[in-house]
Amino acid sequence: MSNDLTPENLPKQDAPQQRMENEVREEEQAAEFALTEDEAQRAMAFLREEQNLLMGVIYGLFAALAGAAVWAGVTIATDFKIGWMAVGIGFLVGIAVRAGGKGIDQVFGVAGAVLSLVGCALGNLLTVAWFVSQEYGVPVGEVLSGLDLESAIELMSATFELTDVLFYGLAVYFGYRYAFRELGADDFNRALGRAM
Repeated sequence: MSNDLTPENLPKQDAPQQRMENEVREEEQAAEFALTEDEAQRAMAFLREEQNLLMGVIYGLFAALAGAAVWAGVTIATDFKIGWMAVGIGFLVGIAVRAGGKGIDQVFGVAGAVLSLVGCALGNLLTVAWFVSQEYGVPVGEVLSGLDLESAIELMSATFELTDVLFYGLAVYFGYRYAFRELGADDFNRALGRAM
């Protein structure tokens, strides 16, 4: 091992001049994107016009149904309820609401949260219906068609565990959190008709 301490072999550090140049470049980039109050309001109005709550809800509903089916399928296949599936449903629903709705307003987060909860509850209900159908030897469709709201709540509460609160809460959080469109400089530039 060589102990050669010549300047060529010493670790390189940013010179103060290089650091200052980097900081100036970052400040210039931030200033280039700075918006006046009027520009920000015009851009947000343009971006709000692109929102589509109905499409966000439709995409989110399909994601909730798909997530519920996967949750039920995994639980039935493993004979074990995996609570983390709720987090997956929340994430999936939130992304779907964002993709369909392009939303920036709070209502999109609320839609994502509610649909995530619906997906989780439906996944549990499908699972319970499957096990009831197996125990009594009747088709799942017959079990589901025989359920009214009161008996569905009864079935769900019979299988309810305290950890369900945690996982449902996480699903609601992720459904809300990921339902919003992430805005960047390109979105604002496009909204203001600036060249990109």
